[in-house]
Amino acid sequence: MQLSNLRKTGDMRGAYGEALVELGNENPNLVCVGADTTESLKTKKFGDKYPDRLFNLGIAEANLVSVAAGLAIAGKVVFASTYAAFLPGRCLDQIRNAICYPNLNVKLVVSHAGLTVGADGASHQQNEDFSVMRSIPNMKVLAPADALAAQQLTKLVAKTPGPFYMRLARPSSEILYSESIRFALGKANVLSEGNDATIIACGLMVQRSLEAARLLKEQEGISCRVIDMFCIKPIDHDLVYDAAKKTGIIVTAEEHNVIGGLGSAVTESCCERYPVPVKRVGVKDTFGESARDDEIEDLLVKYGLTSYDIAKSVIDSRRKALV
Repeated sequence: MQLSNLRKTGDMRGAYGEALVELGNENPNLVCVGADTTESLKTKKFGDKYPDRLFNLGIAEANLVSVAAGLAIAGKVVFASTYAAFLPGRCLDQIRNAICYPNLNVKLVVSHAGLTVGADGASHQQNEDFSVMRSIPNMKVLAPADALAAQQLTKLVAKTPGPFYMRLARPSSEILYSESIRFALGKANVLSEGNDATIIACGLMVQRSLEAARLLKEQEGISCRVIDMFCIKPIDHDLVYDAAKKTGIIVTAEEHNVIGGLGSAVTESCCERYPVPVKRVGVKDTFGESARDDEIEDLLVKYGLTSYDIAKSVIDSRRKALV
Protein backbone atom coordinates (compact mmCIF):
# COMPACT_ATOMS: atom_id res chain seq x y z
CA MET A 1 0.00 0.00 0.00
CA GLN A 2 1.36 3.41 -1.01
CA LEU A 3 1.77 5.62 2.06
CA SER A 4 2.90 9.22 2.11
CA ASN A 5 6.50 9.83 3.17
CA LEU A 6 5.80 13.46 4.06
CA ARG A 7 4.52 14.41 7.51
CA LYS A 8 1.88 16.89 6.39
CA THR A 9 -1.68 17.43 7.55
CA GLY A 10 -4.99 17.77 5.78
CA ASP A 11 -8.58 18.68 6.53
CA MET A 12 -11.11 15.89 5.85
CA ARG A 13 -14.01 18.33 5.62
CA GLY A 14 -12.15 20.49 3.14
CA ALA A 15 -11.30 17.44 1.04
CA TYR A 16 -14.96 16.42 1.13
CA GLY A 17 -16.07 19.83 -0.12
CA GLU A 18 -13.52 19.82 -2.93
CA ALA A 19 -14.58 16.33 -4.00
CA LEU A 20 -18.22 17.45 -4.15
CA VAL A 21 -17.34 20.35 -6.43
CA GLU A 22 -15.51 17.97 -8.77
CA LEU A 23 -18.34 15.46 -8.70
CA GLY A 24 -20.91 18.18 -9.30
CA ASN A 25 -19.18 19.04 -12.55
CA GLU A 26 -19.33 15.41 -13.65
CA ASN A 27 -22.92 14.72 -12.57
CA PRO A 28 -25.64 17.39 -12.90
CA ASN A 29 -27.97 15.20 -10.82
CA LEU A 30 -25.75 15.43 -7.73
CA VAL A 31 -27.20 17.71 -5.03
CA CYS A 32 -26.37 18.61 -1.42
CA VAL A 33 -28.56 19.35 1.57
CA GLY A 34 -27.40 20.88 4.84
CA ALA A 35 -28.72 21.84 8.25
CA ASP A 36 -27.19 25.26 8.96
CA THR A 37 -23.70 23.69 8.90
CA THR A 38 -22.76 24.22 5.25
CA GLU A 39 -19.79 26.40 6.26
CA SER A 40 -18.46 23.86 8.75
CA LEU A 41 -19.02 20.81 6.54
CA LYS A 42 -17.54 22.71 3.57
CA THR A 43 -20.54 21.98 1.37
CA LYS A 44 -20.78 25.74 0.81
CA LYS A 45 -18.01 25.23 -1.75
CA PHE A 46 -20.46 23.14 -3.74
CA GLY A 47 -23.20 25.73 -3.27
CA ASP A 48 -20.98 28.58 -4.44
CA LYS A 49 -20.30 26.64 -7.65
CA TYR A 50 -23.81 25.23 -8.11
CA PRO A 51 -26.19 27.52 -6.15
CA ASP A 52 -29.35 25.83 -7.43
CA ARG A 53 -28.18 22.41 -6.17
CA LEU A 54 -27.45 23.17 -2.49
CA PHE A 55 -30.39 23.26 -0.10
CA ASN A 56 -29.72 24.66 3.39
CA LEU A 57 -32.71 23.62 5.49
CA GLY A 58 -31.68 25.20 8.78
CA ILE A 59 -31.53 23.48 12.14
CA ALA A 60 -34.04 20.77 11.24
CA GLU A 61 -32.15 17.51 10.86
CA ALA A 62 -35.16 15.19 10.59
CA ASN A 63 -36.45 17.40 7.79
CA LEU A 64 -33.01 17.28 6.17
CA VAL A 65 -33.20 13.48 5.97
CA SER A 66 -36.77 13.51 4.66
CA VAL A 67 -35.95 16.10 1.98
CA ALA A 68 -32.88 14.09 1.00
CA ALA A 69 -35.11 11.03 0.59
CA GLY A 70 -37.52 12.98 -1.60
CA LEU A 71 -34.71 14.24 -3.82
CA ALA A 72 -33.38 10.69 -4.16
CA ILE A 73 -36.83 9.45 -5.20
CA ALA A 74 -36.75 12.18 -7.86
CA GLY A 75 -33.58 10.63 -9.27
CA LYS A 76 -30.90 12.75 -7.58
CA VAL A 77 -27.65 11.60 -5.97
CA VAL A 78 -27.98 13.26 -2.58
CA PHE A 79 -25.28 14.20 -0.07
CA ALA A 80 -26.77 15.22 3.29
CA SER A 81 -24.36 16.66 5.85
CA THR A 82 -24.30 18.01 9.39
CA TYR A 83 -22.77 17.09 12.77
CA ALA A 84 -22.82 13.47 13.95
CA ALA A 85 -24.55 14.46 17.19
CA PHE A 86 -27.61 15.38 15.11
CA LEU A 87 -27.29 12.85 12.30
CA PRO A 88 -27.98 10.12 13.38
CA GLY A 89 -28.53 11.66 16.82
CA ARG A 90 -31.88 13.33 16.15
CA CYS A 91 -33.29 11.44 13.20
CA LEU A 92 -32.83 7.69 13.42
CA ASP A 93 -36.47 7.05 12.52
CA GLN A 94 -36.20 9.04 9.29
CA ILE A 95 -32.88 7.40 8.35
CA ARG A 96 -34.26 3.91 8.94
CA ASN A 97 -37.68 4.30 7.33
CA ALA A 98 -37.24 7.04 4.71
CA ILE A 99 -33.77 6.13 3.41
CA CYS A 100 -32.68 2.60 4.33
CA TYR A 101 -36.01 0.76 4.07
CA PRO A 102 -36.57 1.93 0.44
CA ASN A 103 -32.79 1.67 -0.17
CA LEU A 104 -32.46 5.21 -1.53
CA ASN A 105 -29.38 6.85 -3.00
CA VAL A 106 -28.63 9.15 -0.06
CA LYS A 107 -25.14 9.72 1.35
CA LEU A 108 -25.06 10.88 4.97
CA VAL A 109 -21.70 12.55 5.62
CA VAL A 110 -21.03 13.92 9.09
CA SER A 111 -18.26 15.50 11.13
CA HIS A 112 -17.68 16.42 14.79
CA ALA A 113 -17.91 12.87 16.14
CA GLY A 114 -15.87 11.15 18.83
CA LEU A 115 -13.93 12.86 21.61
CA THR A 116 -12.05 15.23 19.29
CA VAL A 117 -15.06 17.55 18.97
CA GLY A 118 -13.44 19.71 21.63
CA ALA A 119 -15.22 22.33 23.71
CA ASP A 120 -18.76 21.26 22.78
CA GLY A 121 -18.38 18.34 25.19
CA ALA A 122 -20.34 15.15 25.82
CA SER A 123 -23.62 16.31 24.26
CA HIS A 124 -21.85 16.65 20.88
CA GLN A 125 -19.34 13.81 21.19
CA GLN A 126 -21.15 11.19 19.14
CA ASN A 127 -19.50 7.92 20.20
CA GLU A 128 -22.36 5.61 19.26
CA ASP A 129 -22.91 6.31 15.56
CA PHE A 130 -21.08 3.29 14.10
CA SER A 131 -23.14 0.98 16.31
CA VAL A 132 -26.43 2.57 15.30
CA MET A 133 -25.71 2.91 11.59
CA ARG A 134 -24.20 -0.51 10.96
CA SER A 135 -27.21 -2.21 12.54
CA ILE A 136 -29.62 -0.83 9.91
CA PRO A 137 -30.13 -2.96 6.79
CA ASN A 138 -28.84 -1.48 3.49
CA MET A 139 -26.64 1.11 5.23
CA LYS A 140 -22.89 1.12 4.50
CA VAL A 141 -20.55 2.71 7.08
CA LEU A 142 -17.22 4.41 6.31
CA ALA A 143 -14.58 6.21 8.41
CA PRO A 144 -11.64 7.67 6.42
CA ALA A 145 -8.24 7.98 8.08
CA ASP A 146 -7.05 11.16 6.35
CA ALA A 147 -8.03 13.88 3.89
CA LEU A 148 -6.99 11.90 0.82
CA ALA A 149 -9.08 8.96 1.97
CA ALA A 150 -12.05 11.29 2.57
CA GLN A 151 -11.72 12.67 -0.95
CA GLN A 152 -11.49 9.27 -2.61
CA LEU A 153 -14.27 7.73 -0.53
CA THR A 154 -16.58 10.64 -1.36
CA LYS A 155 -16.06 9.84 -5.04
CA LEU A 156 -16.62 6.13 -4.37
CA VAL A 157 -19.94 6.59 -2.56
CA ALA A 158 -21.17 9.07 -5.17
CA LYS A 159 -20.83 6.37 -7.82
CA THR A 160 -22.17 3.50 -5.69
CA PRO A 161 -25.98 3.23 -5.42
CA GLY A 162 -27.65 3.08 -2.02
CA PRO A 163 -27.38 4.61 1.46
CA PHE A 164 -24.00 5.46 3.02
CA TYR A 165 -22.91 6.90 6.35
CA MET A 166 -19.43 8.44 6.36
CA ARG A 167 -17.83 9.99 9.43
CA LEU A 168 -15.24 12.76 8.96
CA ALA A 169 -12.98 14.08 11.73
CA ARG A 170 -13.24 17.68 12.94
CA PRO A 171 -9.50 18.35 13.47
CA SER A 172 -6.91 18.29 10.71
CA SER A 173 -4.88 15.10 10.73
CA GLU A 174 -1.70 13.67 9.31
CA ILE A 175 -1.80 12.63 5.66
CA LEU A 176 -1.12 8.89 5.59
CA TYR A 177 -1.81 7.95 1.99
CA SER A 178 -0.20 8.95 -1.29
CA GLU A 179 -2.11 10.68 -4.10
CA SER A 180 -2.38 7.41 -6.02
CA ILE A 181 -4.47 5.64 -3.39
CA ARG A 182 -7.72 3.98 -4.43
CA PHE A 183 -10.34 2.35 -2.22
CA ALA A 184 -12.83 -0.47 -2.71
CA LEU A 185 -16.07 -1.04 -0.81
CA GLY A 186 -15.77 -3.92 1.66
CA LYS A 187 -11.97 -4.07 1.36
CA ALA A 188 -9.56 -2.76 3.99
CA ASN A 189 -6.00 -1.53 3.42
CA VAL A 190 -2.90 -3.09 4.99
CA LEU A 191 -0.62 -0.16 5.88
CA SER A 192 2.12 -2.09 7.67
CA GLU A 193 3.06 -5.76 7.66
CA GLY A 194 3.82 -7.81 10.77
CA ASN A 195 3.65 -11.35 12.12
CA ASP A 196 3.23 -11.01 15.91
CA ALA A 197 -0.10 -9.16 16.18
CA THR A 198 -2.59 -7.18 14.13
CA ILE A 199 -3.95 -3.70 14.87
CA ILE A 200 -7.19 -2.89 13.06
CA ALA A 201 -8.18 0.77 13.23
CA CYS A 202 -10.36 3.41 11.57
CA GLY A 203 -10.51 7.19 11.38
CA LEU A 204 -8.05 9.22 13.44
CA MET A 205 -6.93 6.09 15.28
CA VAL A 206 -5.15 4.74 12.19
CA GLN A 207 -2.27 7.21 12.57
CA ARG A 208 -2.01 6.35 16.26
CA SER A 209 -1.97 2.65 15.39
CA LEU A 210 0.93 3.15 12.99
CA GLU A 211 2.78 5.00 15.74
CA ALA A 212 2.02 2.17 18.19
CA ALA A 213 3.40 -0.36 15.71
CA ARG A 214 6.59 1.68 15.38
CA LEU A 215 7.01 1.87 19.16
CA LEU A 216 6.40 -1.86 19.56
CA LYS A 217 8.99 -2.67 16.92
CA GLU A 218 11.62 -0.32 18.33
CA GLN A 219 11.12 -0.98 22.04
CA GLU A 220 9.77 -4.54 22.27
CA GLY A 221 10.80 -6.17 19.00
CA ILE A 222 7.13 -6.91 18.28
CA SER A 223 6.13 -6.92 14.62
CA CYS A 224 2.58 -5.63 14.04
CA ARG A 225 0.39 -5.66 11.00
CA VAL A 226 -1.68 -2.43 10.81
CA ILE A 227 -4.96 -2.42 8.90
CA ASP A 228 -7.04 0.64 8.01
CA MET A 229 -10.61 -0.71 8.22
CA PHE A 230 -12.08 2.40 6.60
CA CYS A 231 -15.14 0.35 5.58
CA ILE A 232 -16.77 -0.79 8.80
CA LYS A 233 -19.80 -2.15 6.97
CA PRO A 234 -19.46 -4.22 4.87
CA ILE A 235 -16.36 -5.27 6.78
CA ASP A 236 -13.50 -7.07 5.07
CA HIS A 237 -14.14 -10.53 6.53
CA ASP A 238 -11.40 -12.13 4.43
CA LEU A 239 -8.70 -9.78 5.74
CA VAL A 240 -9.89 -10.18 9.34
CA TYR A 241 -9.70 -13.96 8.89
CA ASP A 242 -6.23 -13.71 7.37
CA ALA A 243 -5.02 -11.50 10.22
CA ALA A 244 -6.45 -13.81 12.86
CA LYS A 245 -4.92 -16.89 11.27
CA LYS A 246 -1.47 -15.39 10.64
CA THR A 247 -0.91 -13.30 13.78
CA GLY A 248 -3.25 -14.92 16.34
CA ILE A 249 -3.86 -11.64 18.19
CA ILE A 250 -5.98 -8.64 17.16
CA VAL A 251 -6.27 -5.20 18.76
CA THR A 252 -8.89 -2.77 17.44
CA ALA A 253 -8.71 1.01 17.81
CA GLU A 254 -11.52 3.48 17.24
CA GLU A 255 -12.75 6.86 18.47
CA HIS A 256 -16.07 5.29 19.42
CA ASN A 257 -17.68 3.30 22.18
CA VAL A 258 -16.11 -0.16 22.45
CA ILE A 259 -19.68 -1.49 22.28
CA GLY A 260 -21.14 -1.85 18.81
CA GLY A 261 -18.46 -0.24 16.68
CA LEU A 262 -15.39 -1.43 14.81
CA GLY A 263 -14.21 -3.61 17.69
CA SER A 264 -17.56 -5.36 17.87
CA ALA A 265 -17.64 -5.88 14.09
CA VAL A 266 -14.15 -7.41 14.11
CA THR A 267 -14.99 -9.60 17.11
CA GLU A 268 -18.15 -10.87 15.42
CA SER A 269 -16.18 -11.69 12.27
CA CYS A 270 -13.48 -13.53 14.23
CA CYS A 271 -15.90 -15.52 16.35
CA GLU A 272 -17.72 -16.83 13.31
CA ARG A 273 -14.70 -17.68 11.16
CA TYR A 274 -11.45 -17.98 13.18
CA PRO A 275 -11.71 -17.23 16.93
CA VAL A 276 -8.70 -15.41 18.40
CA PRO A 277 -8.31 -12.93 21.30
CA VAL A 278 -9.53 -9.44 20.34
CA LYS A 279 -8.71 -6.45 22.55
CA ARG A 280 -10.81 -3.33 21.90
CA VAL A 281 -9.29 0.13 22.36
CA GLY A 282 -11.96 2.82 22.41
CA VAL A 283 -14.27 4.77 24.70
CA LYS A 284 -15.15 2.48 27.59
CA ASP A 285 -18.95 2.81 27.50
CA THR A 286 -18.96 6.26 29.06
CA PHE A 287 -19.69 9.86 28.11
CA GLY A 288 -16.83 12.23 27.35
CA GLU A 289 -16.25 15.76 28.54
CA SER A 290 -15.39 19.21 27.25
CA ALA A 291 -11.85 20.21 26.31
CA ARG A 292 -10.28 23.14 24.49
CA ASP A 293 -8.68 22.42 21.13
CA ASP A 294 -5.23 22.53 22.73
CA GLU A 295 -6.39 19.93 25.29
CA ILE A 296 -7.67 17.31 22.82
CA GLU A 297 -4.61 15.08 23.25
CA ASP A 298 -5.05 15.25 27.03
CA LEU A 299 -8.63 14.09 26.57
CA LEU A 300 -7.49 11.13 24.48
CA VAL A 301 -4.95 10.26 27.17
CA LYS A 302 -7.63 10.35 29.86
CA TYR A 303 -9.95 8.05 27.88
CA GLY A 304 -7.24 5.64 26.75
CA LEU A 305 -7.12 6.42 23.02
CA THR A 306 -3.40 6.99 22.44
CA SER A 307 -0.67 5.11 20.61
CA TYR A 308 0.64 4.08 24.04
CA ASP A 309 -2.73 2.53 24.94
CA ILE A 310 -2.78 0.61 21.66
CA ALA A 311 0.77 -0.63 22.17
CA LYS A 312 0.03 -1.65 25.75
CA SER A 313 -3.03 -3.61 24.57
CA VAL A 314 -0.85 -5.53 22.11
CA ILE A 315 1.70 -6.34 24.83
CA ASP A 316 -1.00 -7.42 27.31
CA SER A 317 -2.70 -9.60 24.70
CA ARG A 318 0.57 -11.32 23.84
CA ARG A 319 1.36 -11.99 27.49
CA LYS A 320 -2.05 -13.57 28.05
CA ALA A 321 -1.67 -15.68 24.91
CA LEU A 322 1.68 -17.01 26.12
CA VAL A 323 0.42 -18.02 29.58
